[in-house]
Order: sequence, then C-alpha cells, then structure tokens
Amino acid sequence: MIPMSGGTMSPFEQSSSQAPTTRRIDHTDRIHGVDVPDPYRWLEDVDSLEIKAWIDAQNKHTRTFLQGMSFGKRLRERVEVLSAYETVGSLKEAGNRLFFTLQRPDEIQPSLVWQKQGGNEIHCLLDPSSIAADAAVAIMGFEPSPSGRYVAYGLSEAGSDWQQWYIMEVDSGRRLEDELHWIRFTNVSWREDESGFFYSGSEPPPADAIYKAPATKRSIRFHRLGEVQTQDTRVYESPDETGTMSFGRVTSDDRHLVITTQKGTHRQNTVSVLGLEDSSNGPQALVPEFEASFTFLGTHGDRFFFWSNLDAPFGRVLAIDLTAPGRDDWQEVVAESEGVMTAATFVNERFVISALYDAESRVHVYSQDGVLDHEIALPGHGTVHMLEGRSAGTTAYLWYHDVFRPTLVLAHDIEARTTADFREQTLPFDPTQFVTERQIYESVDGTKVPIFVSRKKSTAVGPETPTCLYGYGGFNNPKSPEFRLDHFSWMDMGGQLAVACIRGGGEYGHEWHQAGVGKNRPKVYADFICAAEWLIETGRTSTPKLVIHGRSNGGLLVGACMTKRPDLFGACLPVVGVMDMLRFHKFTVGAFWVSDYGSPDDPEMFPVLRSYSPLHNIREGIAYPPTLITTADHDDRVFPAHSFKYAATLQHAQSGENPILIRIDERAGHGLGKPKPKLLDEIADNWIFSFAALDATPVL
Repeated sequence: MIPMSGGTMSPFEQSSSQAPTTRRIDHTDRIHGVDVPDPYRWLEDVDSLEIKAWIDAQNKHTRTFLQGMSFGKRLRERVEVLSAYETVGSLKEAGNRLFFTLQRPDEIQPSLVWQKQGGNEIHCLLDPSSIAADAAVAIMGFEPSPSGRYVAYGLSEAGSDWQQWYIMEVDSGRRLEDELHWIRFTNVSWREDESGFFYSGSEPPPADAIYKAPATKRSIRFHRLGEVQTQDTRVYESPDETGTMSFGRVTSDDRHLVITTQKGTHRQNTVSVLGLEDSSNGPQALVPEFEASFTFLGTHGDRFFFWSNLDAPFGRVLAIDLTAPGRDDWQEVVAESEGVMTAATFVNERFVISALYDAESRVHVYSQDGVLDHEIALPGHGTVHMLEGRSAGTTAYLWYHDVFRPTLVLAHDIEARTTADFREQTLPFDPTQFVTERQIYESVDGTKVPIFVSRKKSTAVGPETPTCLYGYGGFNNPKSPEFRLDHFSWMDMGGQLAVACIRGGGEYGHEWHQAGVGKNRPKVYADFICAAEWLIETGRTSTPKLVIHGRSNGGLLVGACMTKRPDLFGACLPVVGVMDMLRFHKFTVGAFWVSDYGSPDDPEMFPVLRSYSPLHNIREGIAYPPTLITTADHDDRVFPAHSFKYAATLQHAQSGENPILIRIDERAGHGLGKPKPKLLDEIADNWIFSFAALDATPVL
C-alpha cells in the first residue's frame, strides 16, 4: 500500500470502493457438450450507446486512480524528455531518390519525405498529423514508382488496420484522383513502365460491423493509374478461402509477378509465378503445397531466390530455375547456419542476411553462389529487424537497435564494405549508463530458456528492486534485445527489466516456435511463470515488486499467467490482449491465429484452450494482483471486447482491495498509428500504476 496522510483512504482503497458495476446477463453457450457461461456477452456490441457509457465510466474510474499519484505529472514529463529523438521508419530507393518516413522529436506522427541520393535536403511530401484534428491519421505504408516520379501511400484513421491508398506525383506534390479502399495487410509493387501497381485488396465488411466482422475475401489486383478502383483487374484470388492472404511482387526485370499465399498467420506458404508478358496460361506453381515458408528475395535471369525453412529450421536460401522448376532441381545457395535467419535482402547480386545467434543479431553478406563475402559490424549487441536495398543498387540498409539505443538506420556499401549512419541521431540520454546481461533459466520440463535482464548501472539489485517481466511467446516472433521507449523509461526511473525468450517465439527457429503452438501452448505459460520464479529465487526481485507486462499475444500471456498464479505477481499489465480463447476466431482477423492457438471448434483443442483462456479461468473470491488492462475502441486486430469482458469479470470476482482497472483509448487501435502524445500517455499511465502497485518510488 502507498501510505496516505491525514487518515484518508489510499488510492487502492478508493479504487476498490468505487469500481463501476457492469450489468450481467443470463447467457450460456454449449460447446462440445460443455456449458460455458458468458454473462458479459453484451459487451461485444462495442458500438452501442450502453457500451459507450460503460467506457466513459471505466475511463473516469481509472483516471481518478492514476491522478491520485503525487509523482504522476513528473513521471509523464520524464517520459516526454526521453522520447525526444528522431526516428526513421521504412526506407526505399527509387530513381535518384530515397523515400522514407521521418519523425522528428517534436512531431506527432511520422511524415513521408524524400531526399536525393547523396544529398541532405529533406523534402516533405505528407505530414499526416494535419489531416485530422486529433492527429489520428497515420501513414501505414508507401511504395515509390521505379523512377521515383510517383509514390503510392496508405493511410489509416483511428488506429484501424483498414487503410485507404492514394498516389502522389512527387515533383509537384499533387495527389492524383485515384483512391483505393478496403485494404489491409498489403504490399504494393509497381510495373516498370509506371502504368500502375499490384496490391492485395479485400471485399468490404458489413457496414454495421466494420471493426468487428471476420476477415473478408482477398485478392491480388492491378490498379492502372487514372482508373477507378472498380476497374482494377483481379489477377489472383482463392475464392474458397476467406482466411487466405496472397501477396504479389514484380521481379526487378518486370517479367514476372511472384505470388505467395499463406493461410492466416501460418508460416507455411505456396509460391506461384505469373508471366507479365503473357499471362494467358495463368500462374505457374513453384511451391504448390503449404509445407514450409518461402520468402522471395530476387532473381537472376530465370533463377528465383527464396529464403526458406524447408528442411532447415534455422533458414537457408534456395534457388528455383523456371526452366527446371521441379523440386529435385532446386539448389541450395546459402546453407543453414547456427543462426536463425530473421531478415534477408538481395542487393548488388549478393545476399545480405541477418540471423540470431543466441537471440542477438549478426549480419553477413554472401555472393550469389553462397560464398561468405564479409560480416557487417554492428554498433553493439542488439537486433537488426529489417533490411532493405535494391537488387541493382550498391547499398544495403539495416535497422539496428538494442535495449538502450533507439532504432538506427545503417547504410552499408556492399562493394566498399563500409557502414555509416544514414542520419545522425542525437539522444536525450546516455546509453552507456545502462547494462544488460543474458542468463539462462530452466522451465518445468528442464528446457533451458534465455532471459535478458537490464537496468541502469546505478540501480541496486535485490528483493526490493521494482522489476518488469516482459514476454510474447507466439507467432515465431523473437524477443531479442530491442529498444522500447516504455521499457527504457522504466529502467531510467529505477526499474529493472527482464525479457524472457519463451517458447512459441522465433529465438531458436521453427522447432522453438512449434514447441509453443496448439496443444503445446501451456508450455509458453510455464516458461513465463518459471522466469518470474527465477527472478525471485535468484534475489533479483520479490513478488511484491514484480510486474508482468505483455501486448497482444503477450497480453494473453499476462492474462493466462495471472489467473494461474495470482500469488506470484505484484501487478499485471495486459495490453490489447486476446482474453476469450473460445470466441477469438469469430472477430476481425482472429481466425488467422488458429495457426498458433488451434480452433475452439476442434473438440480436441477446446479443452486445451479452455484450460488457459484468461476469461474462463477467473475464479470468484480470489485476491488477484493490482491490474491495469489496456485496449482501444477501434482495435480491429484484437477485438476490444476481449479486454472489456475480462475487466468486467475480474472486477466482479475480485476479493480484497487490489484495483482492477481498464484504460480504453478512444479513436485508437492496436497500437500502430497512435499519435505520439497518446503513446506517451499510455507509457506514463502504465508506470504510474506499476510504481504505485509495487509501493515503489520512481527515480525522477
């Protein structure tokens, strides 16, 4: 408890006594012969007036609690100071220009800009913060035409995954009349003559369920400049698979469209090639079965290069020749190594490959014949999460970051073997004042799991150290050393950060991912609980000083672990989490996630999902840890009713004084595209709550 002067109630006591009451209804589903009560089913009608009133009441309740913390204003100010650095997002070469997104320290949203090759003058094409009064419109993607004459760009409003795409003439800054709607999860690939481009479009959702309805059928289409979207040619579609996603990419010689197709978030995909000079015979199947992942890298004549995990869990590069495309004729170009491939590009007839070695990145350059040419030196022990470059260019661009350094774009000259910062980055803090260590702990079945523990050098380590344990554990997504402003600010204020590389992620390749999929999902939660126990047993923290944090699938991780072991944690921060594992597949893109979770419609998976579903494992009369749940009203990735129902159920079941709060951002989504002030508010609120819950004082 945080002591309060004058005999007044603590903020925790005020929160417990004033928690809003949520109406319960008599609703029960019968699933595979089992009765499943759902008393808050009405919270799924997220656009109703009753729910809008519920959101207002919950947000008011949460604000009242957070505003009661005396250090709150100073903490928010410190987060803003720490955020005062420049960031460069995606970067692409076209003609003699470099196009990229740029967010300077004082800007609310990243802008789309360009500069000449070798030049320094920045030309701003679009500042999206000026489009809406609340700056809730953001650039979600862009693609310049080959000469750099045009740039296509996608905008999203209020954090939605749905995007609208437009085209701008670069020299004049004039936006063309072309508009493309109902697009999400797309890439754009131009024809060499700049007559138009390929993209992935979706059928419109029902008008009354835009942010709720399951994913609609998609197709690859060609948009010709100057025409309306209804005239776009559909070049590839899977009519029977609404959960299928296909993407098209034009080869650098403009002869073919490479089509990759995957089912939801499954890591297996098929590959087809459509001739652009003569498409009358339709696509030619190169990889007809869903058996492994194949990422197209580039071509040399009729040889097509792919990064694949076929018979290589850590990844390798394969070549498929169109003149002899049979599987027996496939050639291994770059062999599997001890590092897990996480990014690759084909530049200047060479392969640039980033791979994780014990969850830290190393980047190597290989010749077209697979011979190691050289290794690119990195600024530290961190992560290269993205690589870019033109096949005909000479520069590879690397996005590097580590626990203490925000993302830095490095420009590497392939021929000269030299590396330079793309833009100089000035930081409002000293990264050398922080330290990280990599440790190994054992899970319940003896599996050895890496964990990175980081802090400010001046932070004393012991049972009283406020500590945040973070994890993800899903969708082959590795948690290697990365910069996150929220985590860095926690360390800056005297907290210790632990990031567990649990199963289900991609830290050790395909097998590590599969070890946390489907019926193996309980191992993910066991790994995370063991990480918490290890931190306590080794004297690095204690239960009253330990907060667990996770986003999206990581929010599910927090929800599952806190319901399994409410005695183990001092506070919980589930953010935009998947909380209802028996209905997740019924909303927005939830059906895609069957790849990792399995389906509740499967009678064999139903008991597994029910065993850890956060919503269905809350028990009345249990004293759950102080919990701040975060979601957003326009989250059409993880439907906000997951968090709504979870919060209402926890508030109803909670025993004792620990607060159960929910923070609901309005005109915001899953996280991408959120205006900077909203991002900083969320970070500040999480740490205000956490320091209060852990009875700790932030160093400000």
